[in-house]
Amino acid sequence: MVAIKRLNSADAGFTVALDELLAFEGAQDDRIEQTVAAILADVKKRGDAAVIEYTNRFDRLSAKSMAELELSRAELEAALASLPAERRAALEAAAARVRAYHEKQPLQGWQYEEADGTLLGQKVTPLDRVGLYVPGGKAAYPSSVLMNAIPAHVAGVGELIMVVPTPDGEHNKLVLAAAALAGVDRVFCIGGAQAVGALAYGTATVPQVDKIVGPGNAYVAAAKRRVFGIVGIDMVAGPSEILVVCDGSTDPDWVAMDLFSQAEHDELAQSILVCPDGAYLDRVAASIEKLLPTMPRRAVIEASLSGRGALIQVRDMEEACAIANRIAPEHLELSIADAEQWVPKIRHAGAIFIGPYTSESLGDYCAGPNHVLPTSGSARFSSPLGVYDFQKRSSLIRVSKTGAQTLGRIASTLAHGEGLPAHAKSAEFRLD
Repeated sequence: MVAIKRLNSADAGFTVALDELLAFEGAQDDRIEQTVAAILADVKKRGDAAVIEYTNRFDRLSAKSMAELELSRAELEAALASLPAERRAALEAAAARVRAYHEKQPLQGWQYEEADGTLLGQKVTPLDRVGLYVPGGKAAYPSSVLMNAIPAHVAGVGELIMVVPTPDGEHNKLVLAAAALAGVDRVFCIGGAQAVGALAYGTATVPQVDKIVGPGNAYVAAAKRRVFGIVGIDMVAGPSEILVVCDGSTDPDWVAMDLFSQAEHDELAQSILVCPDGAYLDRVAASIEKLLPTMPRRAVIEASLSGRGALIQVRDMEEACAIANRIAPEHLELSIADAEQWVPKIRHAGAIFIGPYTSESLGDYCAGPNHVLPTSGSARFSSPLGVYDFQKRSSLIRVSKTGAQTLGRIASTLAHGEGLPAHAKSAEFRLD
């Protein structure tokens, strides 16, 4: 029997129990940090030679040059052409939907002119070059390629460099096909901290990028944290999360499988169900017991549900939404008969899946919105990855001679108040 926690908001110790459930120790592992720091320093110093050495060691390869680790455009197109018709069609449909959604996102520049001729505005420009990290090894995620590369392409990024580890020289055709569809410019078969270092510092072969996006293991996350400031990064994500708010009207098997969909990611993933109907929670618990033995990743799911999962009974749907806002989950399913009416109550969630037919898994692959979402409660202040993450804004200021008379006096007064006389003089020199 799965030892998933049962909580009740009416219990005296509920708030403490909820805080304990949500607590995630994201402390950095000193051993990982030391290893990553050494690799990054070596890549910064020795460039390609260090990248080749670490790639050969960790991925069990025998490359002699970076040329052996770069894939050509022809190889990406060949991977796409080699896909079975059904799989290619699915990948193309997903790419088209992701592109259509993100094409509605680009920020636009604007400006206005004041009566005295002073012009103020904002100029929006895409990043010149972006690095996309795609996991390899135990898992391969073509969906991650689409979700990261397509919004960058829509934003107008000049060049997109993808890095993907290929342990034992095994290339995942679906990942390479996704790169071809998404408009990736160059692909290097490298991974880990050495790939992050190559993108951040640049080598003779790998060009330095302006921003690094994409998920990875603990070493990749540690490397991204360390190079932030030299380059931009998307986020340092925590374990995957799903919160299902249900009124008891959805088939309990559906809800159990939705909880599994995140629990199967890893043992630290979090799956929570909130419902005012205690009897329904019992039915979902029974579905969990029934369906779990059919899951290929049963051990991972069971560890996740036992360690960080919960079935929570609340007083009513109002309280369910309040708890959802308290949790600020990565994925929030409103598995409710009249789900639309509850959407305005939700203030904090990475993505909101509305209605019982909207499974979170559709968002992962093909609905259209980005599946790179804030975790660990950061949906309180963060947003999904999008086109805007690949654009930057510059302020436009053109002050007329007349405008300089008004603004100069204001600036001079404030500069003297701050004890910065050169600032004041700079403005005063332009006064009549």
